[in-house]
Amino acid sequence: MKKYIFDKSNGLWYELQGDYYIPCLTVPAEEEKPIGIWGRRHLQYIKKERKALYTELLTSGRLSTYLADINEQATERMLLLTKQMADYEGVNEKLKSQDQMLWVRRMNNIRNRAMEIVNHDLIYA
Repeated sequence: MKKYIFDKSNGLWYELQGDYYIPCLTVPAEEEKPIGIWGRRHLQYIKKERKALYTELLTSGRLSTYLADINEQATERMLLLTKQMADYEGVNEKLKSQDQMLWVRRMNNIRNRAMEIVNHDLIYA
C-alpha cells in the first residue's frame, strides 16, 4: 500500500497510519503580530468562555491577527476615554502644578473607570 494518496474529490492528501489512511491536515501559517496586555486578557477570556470562537480562530490561522486588532482597539479606546474624561473633569497641567497628589488621585480614578469601560465593551464581551 502507498504511504501517501491524493483524493481528487476533496483535494486532500492522506497518510497511511497502520491500516487506515488519515488526512494530512495542517493549520495555515499566520503572521506573528505583537499582542499586548489587552489581547492577552481577551485570549484568556475566549479560551475559557467562548471556546468555539477560540477554536475557529486558531484552526483558521487568524488568532494572532484577531488578538492584535483587539489590542489595538482597546489601547486606542483607553487613551481616548482617558483624555475625554480628564478634559471634562478639568484634570490638566494647571491642576498638576498646583496639587500633584490631587492630580494623581483624579487621574488614577479616571484611568480605572476607562479600564472598566474597555474591559466591559471589548475584552469581556
